Amino acid sequence: MRQSIVLGWLKDAWEIATSELKRIFSDGGVVLIFFVAGMIYPLLYNIVYINGILEDTPLAVVDMADCSASRRYIREVDATRETKIAARCTTMEEAEKLMQERKVKGILYFPADFGDNLAAMRQATVGVYCDMSSFLYYKNALMAVNHVMLSEHVQIQIERYAKAGFTDQEAAQLVQGLPYGENNPYNAAFSYSIFLVSAILLIIVQQTLFYGMSLLVGTVREKNHQYASLPPHLQGRGVGRVIFGRGSAYWLVYMGIAIYVAFIVPAIFGLPQRGNFWDILLLLAIFVTDCVFFSMVWSSFITRRESVFLLFLFMSPICLFLTGASWPSFAIPGFWKVFSYLLPSTFAVQAYLNMSVAGGGLTSAISQLNCLFLQMNIYLVLAFVAYYVEDWIFLHKDRIRSHRDQLDAKLGIDRQKMRSIIEG
Repeated sequence: MRQSIVLGWLKDAWEIATSELKRIFSDGGVVLIFFVAGMIYPLLYNIVYINGILEDTPLAVVDMADCSASRRYIREVDATRETKIAARCTTMEEAEKLMQERKVKGILYFPADFGDNLAAMRQATVGVYCDMSSFLYYKNALMAVNHVMLSEHVQIQIERYAKAGFTDQEAAQLVQGLPYGENNPYNAAFSYSIFLVSAILLIIVQQTLFYGMSLLVGTVREKNHQYASLPPHLQGRGVGRVIFGRGSAYWLVYMGIAIYVAFIVPAIFGLPQRGNFWDILLLLAIFVTDCVFFSMVWSSFITRRESVFLLFLFMSPICLFLTGASWPSFAIPGFWKVFSYLLPSTFAVQAYLNMSVAGGGLTSAISQLNCLFLQMNIYLVLAFVAYYVEDWIFLHKDRIRSHRDQLDAKLGIDRQKMRSIIEG
């Protein structure tokens, strides 16, 4: 008896899964989002940022100070890997013209009092102006100038101690009591593609799955059908079969896409893959399952097909920032920090970077995996609630509409007139 119940449950779930797969492959828009966008977007992002390491960004220099300190500063900036001095201008207007003509990507400006302030032991300033048509220009110019500034700061302090009668060794010890060195093992070249594209990959999985499912849900509801409706022989006892049946259809499709995104795309473009294959595969299985239930819950609020494209315009950049990959997590405001806990990508991207880019094992991402597992179970419960409520409303829609009409009559509301006004 128990075996027949289990077999019947599995048979019903399989029927629902195959029906959902047919629905997916029969909708051109869903196929476009799932397979074209899901597989092309990772390639496009990598192609756009394929030169993640930009060298010798051309800068123009306006040296109004014309002193030994400014000339030394300029030589050191020119010697960095990030920038090169492409032009020396006498006025800012001349440098701005070169930037407008795209001959330089930034301007290094030394005010006339630069040398005097250093000689008088006052704070001296250096101006940096960047072409913001690409973040890489800004990054290179700022990194080069800041590195030279730190080096010059140490050199200036040593010279001042030397003038006060200290030996070179004593001055060096006073300036730098404890020797230190810079060590950046995971992205030593500061490649933009490594730290950005690696985070974007999993966001593509989450967003395309949500948009594709929402597109399908909106299409069904536009036809005055109910997406969570149960087959006739399952009414009142089949919510679990519907959720797991439909969920397994999306899971099967997206596990393949997730493996392609997390393993094949990085291999094509030489992104770091330092983690264990099976550890990352476990992460992907939990992440995709979480994304399926996440999409089921939030797609229940989608009533029209085109609503998905409005979400598409602004949600993806927000998801990227909230992962903490392009903006430090501790600097995210409290509201957005809490909001980030609603998104599977927040935890999955951090775990993926720890495992694939940094080369850590499961222990390095155990907290993120626990959060993903907890979030997955919460969304599973919410999916049951959303499907059950929608199914109940659909079954009792005539009674609900009758009560609504009675209430409208008491309040004097004419919905037909309101609809005609809204439609113009």
